[in-house]
Amino acid sequence: MVSAYTDVLIFFLVGAAFVALNLTIGRLFRPHNPYPEKLTPYECGEIPVGEGQAPFNIRYYIFALLFVVFDVEVVFLFPWAVVLRELGMYAFVLMVIFLFMLVDGLVYAWKKGVLRWV
Repeated sequence: MVSAYTDVLIFFLVGAAFVALNLTIGRLFRPHNPYPEKLTPYECGEIPVGEGQAPFNIRYYIFALLFVVFDVEVVFLFPWAVVLRELGMYAFVLMVIFLFMLVDGLVYAWKKGVLRWV
């Protein structure tokens, strides 16, 4: 069992080293000729109007994070529901604990007013 984890660790380290090596080689050998045109935002060939990034309300960001959390919940919930009979009571208890933790987070977000849009 330890060797399986060792293989995963080696695979992760080799992958990270490969990415770091490619980024370093690209940074060392790329031409460096900055000019003001590179610093302007690209608007489909049009002359840029205003800033490149528009400000947005932080509530959208928090709402997106909540969506990701509950999207991940669905990713775990569907396969679990398909094989529930084969997994038994232990898997059922684990999923109930998992769902309780997510519902607890939802109640916390609700009490903080994150879900209030008015």
